[in-house]
Amino acid sequence: MKNERKVGFGPVFDANSKILILGSFPSVKSREIEFYYGHKQNRFWRMLCGYFHEDIPTDVAGKKEFLLRKRIALWDMVTSCEITGSSDASVKNAETADLSIVLDNAPVQKILLNGSLAYALFVGSYANCEIPFEKMPSTSPANPRYDETVWRNALDDVFGIS
Repeated sequence: MKNERKVGFGPVFDANSKILILGSFPSVKSREIEFYYGHKQNRFWRMLCGYFHEDIPTDVAGKKEFLLRKRIALWDMVTSCEITGSSDASVKNAETADLSIVLDNAPVQKILLNGSLAYALFVGSYANCEIPFEKMPSTSPANPRYDETVWRNALDDVFGIS
């Protein structure tokens, strides 16, 4: 049986975004709520809001406002693909993001790649990117090697507040 092609979300950014966080592709739960990191067990929002000592916004509008206020751009490396469930390993026929949409319109100082697939796709298309980039431990609940310290240190490079 052929998988139905799924489409991700557009980028969240503005002309003040200093950091770009790139995931792989939205999970089933994220696609249900139509926004990034929708699975309650994903550590993304807990980590990011915790870094800034703020409560996690309860809705999509609040999360977008938080990101823009903190000068964070958010997107996924895969804009559309065939996928089984939420597994990055099942991603096939991926269309990758045109990062110039963000990078040509925001003063991004660092790119953080949330997990192995995001990193592999980024390096495959943007290895010559002049903006510093870093592979981060996936915030997915499926990642037993998650280390929040790595995230905090990378955020400190740009924001320096932890």
